[in-house]
Amino acid sequence: MIRFTQVSLMRGVKPLLEQVDVTLNPGDKIGLIGANGAGKSSLFAMMRNELHPDQGDIDFPAKWRVAYVAQETPPLERAALDYAIDGDVNLRKLQAELERLEAEPESTENGIAMGEIYSALADADAYTVQSRGEQLLLGLGFTLDQMKQPVASFSGGWRMRLNLAQALMCPSDLLLLDEPTNHLDLDAIIWLEDWLKRYAGTLIIISHDRDFLDEIVNVIVHIDERKLKRYSGNYSAFERQRAAQMALAAGALEKQQRKRAHLESFIERFKAKASKARQAQSRMKALAKMEELAPLRAAAEFSFEFREPLNAPNPLLVMEDVDAGYRNEDEKTGEVSEKTIVSGINFSLQIGQRIGLLGINGAGKSTLIKTIAGELQPLTGESTTGKGLNIGYFAQHQVEMLRHDESPLWHLAKIAPTTREQELRNFLGGFNFPGTMVTSPIAPFSGGEKARLALALIVWQRPNLLLLDEPTNHLDLETREALTEALAQFEGTLVVVSHDRHLLRATTDQFIIVADGKLQPFDGDLDDYKDWLFQTKLGKGTDVLPAAGKENKTAYPVQSPVAPPKPVVAAPPASKEQKRKEAEDRQRLSALRKPIEQKIKKLDEQMTKLTAKKTDVDAQLGEESIYDAANKAKLKQLLADQTQVVKELGDLEMEWLDLNEQLEALA
Repeated sequence: MIRFTQVSLMRGVKPLLEQVDVTLNPGDKIGLIGANGAGKSSLFAMMRNELHPDQGDIDFPAKWRVAYVAQETPPLERAALDYAIDGDVNLRKLQAELERLEAEPESTENGIAMGEIYSALADADAYTVQSRGEQLLLGLGFTLDQMKQPVASFSGGWRMRLNLAQALMCPSDLLLLDEPTNHLDLDAIIWLEDWLKRYAGTLIIISHDRDFLDEIVNVIVHIDERKLKRYSGNYSAFERQRAAQMALAAGALEKQQRKRAHLESFIERFKAKASKARQAQSRMKALAKMEELAPLRAAAEFSFEFREPLNAPNPLLVMEDVDAGYRNEDEKTGEVSEKTIVSGINFSLQIGQRIGLLGINGAGKSTLIKTIAGELQPLTGESTTGKGLNIGYFAQHQVEMLRHDESPLWHLAKIAPTTREQELRNFLGGFNFPGTMVTSPIAPFSGGEKARLALALIVWQRPNLLLLDEPTNHLDLETREALTEALAQFEGTLVVVSHDRHLLRATTDQFIIVADGKLQPFDGDLDDYKDWLFQTKLGKGTDVLPAAGKENKTAYPVQSPVAPPKPVVAAPPASKEQKRKEAEDRQRLSALRKPIEQKIKKLDEQMTKLTAKKTDVDAQLGEESIYDAANKAKLKQLLADQTQVVKELGDLEMEWLDLNEQLEALA
């Protein structure tokens, strides 16, 4: 197991962790969460022995093999596949030793040594490593041709995928992944989820992708107020438990404030009266000793909204027989060549449509978005825009297009030159750019702050068509949630490419897939898309898990055939009568849901208390001293408590599931 004992850590003058105690069990899949700057990456550095705590100890078995993703990728001429396989350091050492022995003259000793090496290579799965490496890189989005290309030929994001491949190739007992989805598209994330679910070791992930955490982890460790707090369950379970704790804390604080007010009132009324002086003094001491409950610091939630579009042409855009792709002009000959990515596009955008674009990496999603945005001209066909079309376009590399030597105020003033400076300052303040930050160069800003500025610039322009290509890159959980809520309420038309499934589910109501050079509606949800991916793109090949997971020899479960996409016709905008009827339906549904939701809330609170009790009992049972003969009675009681708590939790969870099924039936 992994045990943090009284761990404290300072970075400069800033305390990150103070006297932290937490225990993590072998085989746990742990999500490490916390605000930006809370110390998540520093905690990983301590576990890699690159950073040492100022106080306390971090213990886990010395024989454990630790794998993690390197942050730097040298511009090597080594082929991508060979670079990925280099992650299995032990295998590479064995291969190098075999080469050395083969170069030496034959002898009895040499033959024995070579026999031992061959046996070790068999144990290390050396004879399947090539195919395992290929399947792993295919899952991460590389083609077979790309695997032969040198590492130096890839961009920074693709090099990070290669570093991730190295970490996954390494047989390990502890795997540390820091934002592994940052440079992946949805297809690669779905593949990685499947891989990590079958990983047999202990896994710790830092991620801002709630769906990714929900799919994989069974423990959440939250860094809050310089402490580590362990929660059982996935991220959604953590949110429920955290909300219940905050509600309890709010009640305790309110109760304390009432008591304080009562004491202060008594002291004020009677401290001057001799007959009550002693009682007043007693209450003054009680007031002085009263423990201050920390006011709830529910993280300063960031929120914003898209302003209502000024107009809304219908249709906004029509594409007829369009081929989308790239034109390249040879500098020497002047000859123009064309590369078609998506062909035969017949597509229109109506008022209020909310479309999610799906497709594997390289299928042409970004090319299509750029063509709709007008950044690429159609190679053939005609694209017609409605009068008054106002596009807000967030490109995949939007942050890199900002002027890093200029301030947020400069960027906004550039697109709003006639607006008063104070109005611009107020607007940027709503996007968490207060005080001097609004006039400071953005170069030292975090990736999330720069992405927030890019979003602010789009919001200011009041678009009626939003085109978003991976808008959540660099955003933390709070800002992602704010963006999701803002998009859900956006009154214009939306087309989005994102690997954040929570955002896609909450903000879109139809999907279009780009596949095999064509654009077609996808009749299904994200779960259907996952099935389709495994059936058609990801479900081939052998197991690519390292040695720790060798018992699984099938890379993916056999999926039932997925029905081909069916045409989807967008519904026309709702009339006022329809909207009134929908509002009445929502009210009726709310009345039916409310008592069930109240029961669920009560169960959540009970489960939170029982979970805390179980954690305490488990921690006591994890202490070696409890198994001493002198503690026999206490051990017996703890085991009985554990059995009782597990039973009660199970009963409550069954009731909770039944109630949630009732809610789903109502929906």
